[in-house]
Amino acid sequence: MNQPYYEAWRKRMVDEIVLCATMTKESTGSDSFRPEVMAALAKVPRHEFVPVEYQPYAYVNQPLQIGYDKTVSQPYIVALMTDLLRLTGTDRVLEVGTGLGYQAAVLAEIAGQVYSVEIIEELAEGARKRLTRLGYRNITLRVGDGSTGWGEHAPFDAIIVTAAPNLITAALLTQLKAGGRLVIPAGASPESQSLLLVEKNDQGRIQSRDVLPVRFSELAVDSQVYRT
Repeated sequence: MNQPYYEAWRKRMVDEIVLCATMTKESTGSDSFRPEVMAALAKVPRHEFVPVEYQPYAYVNQPLQIGYDKTVSQPYIVALMTDLLRLTGTDRVLEVGTGLGYQAAVLAEIAGQVYSVEIIEELAEGARKRLTRLGYRNITLRVGDGSTGWGEHAPFDAIIVTAAPNLITAALLTQLKAGGRLVIPAGASPESQSLLLVEKNDQGRIQSRDVLPVRFSELAVDSQVYRT
């Protein structure tokens, strides 16, 4: 399929995200997402971050399989989680669960530096190739257990987790900077998951709130670093 086709469908995807934002206002507290978030969704070529057989469906507002029982998240959820982080151009962001790199690319369009951890080496390598080909230079990837964070580069202004643990680990809370935000799906089972916004105030106190019900794959618990 040619580029104009993808561009037209990406625009339709963005329009649908706008509609979804208005429909979920009561849960999220906002009927729209920040302009920089929508600009990132309008720019990043989602079809480059899915297996070739799913590329015709890349701009449908739904999750898509990427292998290893993992998915690339629904575009609306990517927009929502990114918006909740309230990123600026100087922020350092930790992403737990790189997948094939789509969420990392969206983050990199807004933040200063993205550090992303993926436990499945084959997915991490696929993400590295895609992100390199597309010219992203502010993303660093590591293969490893993301539940322990990435202490070498902490503290982070924002942390995003794209798989669901039973509990938020102490390591992630410790590595979140004062004044920072963490967005994470959590729950004892896929049927009971909720997207959480966790905030650490300037005194280091933690508070959290449920945003809306979600369904993510479970977070799996000598690493190799790739630089794009």
